[in-house]
Amino acid sequence: MSKTILAVDDSASMRQLVSYTLRSAGFTVIEACDGQDALDKLDAPVNLVLTDLNMPRLDGLALTRAIRASADHRYTPILLLTTESEPARKLEGKAAGATGWLVKPFQPEQLLATIKKVLG
Repeated sequence: MSKTILAVDDSASMRQLVSYTLRSAGFTVIEACDGQDALDKLDAPVNLVLTDLNMPRLDGLALTRAIRASADHRYTPILLLTTESEPARKLEGKAAGATGWLVKPFQPEQLLATIKKVLG
Protein backbone atom coordinates (compact mmCIF):
# COMPACT_ATOMS: atom_id res chain seq x y z
CA MET A 1 0.00 0.00 0.00
CA SER A 2 1.43 3.38 -0.97
CA LYS A 3 1.83 6.22 1.49
CA THR A 4 -0.47 9.21 1.14
CA ILE A 5 0.88 12.76 1.15
CA LEU A 6 -1.21 15.92 1.46
CA ALA A 7 0.48 18.53 -0.77
CA VAL A 8 -0.54 22.10 0.10
CA ASP A 9 0.41 25.12 -2.00
CA ASP A 10 -1.51 28.12 -3.33
CA SER A 11 0.46 27.96 -6.59
CA ALA A 12 -1.22 25.52 -8.99
CA SER A 13 2.01 25.02 -10.94
CA MET A 14 3.96 24.21 -7.76
CA ARG A 15 1.24 21.76 -6.65
CA GLN A 16 1.44 20.07 -10.05
CA LEU A 17 5.24 19.83 -9.89
CA VAL A 18 5.22 18.45 -6.36
CA SER A 19 2.38 16.03 -7.12
CA TYR A 20 4.08 14.76 -10.26
CA THR A 21 7.33 14.19 -8.35
CA LEU A 22 5.55 12.33 -5.55
CA ARG A 23 3.30 10.24 -7.79
CA SER A 24 6.28 9.27 -9.94
CA ALA A 25 7.88 7.89 -6.79
CA GLY A 26 4.79 5.81 -5.98
CA PHE A 27 3.06 8.05 -3.44
CA THR A 28 -0.66 8.79 -3.41
CA VAL A 29 -1.20 12.57 -3.38
CA ILE A 30 -4.08 14.68 -2.13
CA GLU A 31 -3.79 18.31 -3.25
CA ALA A 32 -4.95 21.38 -1.33
CA CYS A 33 -4.82 25.01 -2.50
CA ASP A 34 -4.25 26.55 0.95
CA GLY A 35 -4.19 25.70 4.64
CA GLN A 36 -7.96 25.85 5.08
CA ASP A 37 -8.49 23.52 2.11
CA ALA A 38 -5.90 21.18 3.65
CA LEU A 39 -7.75 21.09 6.99
CA ASP A 40 -10.98 20.33 5.12
CA LYS A 41 -9.27 17.36 3.44
CA LEU A 42 -7.67 15.92 6.58
CA ASP A 43 -10.60 13.58 7.13
CA ALA A 44 -8.68 11.24 4.82
CA PRO A 45 -5.79 9.32 6.38
CA VAL A 46 -2.47 10.89 5.39
CA ASN A 47 1.07 9.79 6.20
CA LEU A 48 2.71 13.20 5.69
CA VAL A 49 1.77 16.83 5.05
CA LEU A 50 3.96 18.87 2.69
CA THR A 51 2.97 22.53 2.87
CA ASP A 52 3.97 25.92 1.61
CA LEU A 53 4.48 28.66 4.19
CA ASN A 54 2.90 31.76 2.63
CA MET A 55 -0.69 31.12 1.54
CA PRO A 56 -4.02 32.97 1.74
CA ARG A 57 -6.75 32.08 4.25
CA LEU A 58 -4.50 29.87 6.42
CA ASP A 59 -0.70 29.90 6.09
CA GLY A 60 1.66 26.99 6.66
CA LEU A 61 2.45 27.88 10.27
CA ALA A 62 -1.22 28.16 11.24
CA LEU A 63 -1.91 24.90 9.38
CA THR A 64 0.92 23.20 11.27
CA ARG A 65 -0.42 24.42 14.61
CA ALA A 66 -3.94 23.24 13.72
CA ILE A 67 -2.68 19.80 12.71
CA ARG A 68 -0.67 19.48 15.92
CA ALA A 69 -3.80 20.39 17.91
CA SER A 70 -5.76 17.59 16.22
CA ALA A 71 -5.89 14.28 18.09
CA ASP A 72 -6.07 12.36 14.79
CA HIS A 73 -3.03 13.99 13.20
CA ARG A 74 -0.94 15.15 16.15
CA TYR A 75 1.98 12.90 15.13
CA THR A 76 1.68 13.21 11.35
CA PRO A 77 4.99 14.45 9.92
CA ILE A 78 4.80 17.97 8.47
CA LEU A 79 7.39 19.35 6.05
CA LEU A 80 7.39 23.02 5.10
CA LEU A 81 8.41 23.61 1.47
CA THR A 82 8.94 27.35 0.99
CA THR A 83 11.05 30.03 -0.64
CA GLU A 84 11.95 31.35 2.81
CA SER A 85 15.24 30.24 4.32
CA GLU A 86 15.86 32.67 7.18
CA PRO A 87 16.85 30.92 10.45
CA ALA A 88 14.19 32.87 12.38
CA ARG A 89 11.45 31.55 10.08
CA LYS A 90 12.78 28.01 10.46
CA LEU A 91 12.60 28.41 14.23
CA GLU A 92 8.99 29.57 13.89
CA GLY A 93 8.25 26.44 11.90
CA LYS A 94 9.89 24.22 14.48
CA ALA A 95 8.02 25.97 17.30
CA ALA A 96 4.74 25.42 15.44
CA GLY A 97 5.52 21.71 15.23
CA ALA A 98 7.02 21.24 11.77
CA THR A 99 9.09 18.10 11.31
CA GLY A 100 11.36 19.65 8.68
CA TRP A 101 11.99 22.56 6.30
CA LEU A 102 12.85 22.46 2.59
CA VAL A 103 13.63 25.47 0.43
CA LYS A 104 12.21 26.11 -3.05
CA PRO A 105 13.27 25.64 -5.71
CA PHE A 106 13.78 22.02 -4.77
CA GLN A 107 15.55 19.13 -6.43
CA PRO A 108 13.13 16.19 -6.82
CA GLU A 109 15.76 13.76 -5.49
CA GLN A 110 16.27 15.89 -2.37
CA LEU A 111 12.53 16.15 -1.74
CA LEU A 112 12.02 12.40 -2.11
CA ALA A 113 15.05 11.56 0.05
CA THR A 114 13.77 13.83 2.82
CA ILE A 115 10.27 12.37 2.65
CA LYS A 116 11.56 8.79 2.72
CA LYS A 117 13.78 9.63 5.68
CA VAL A 118 10.88 11.19 7.60
CA LEU A 119 8.52 8.32 6.80
CA GLY A 120 11.12 5.71 7.72
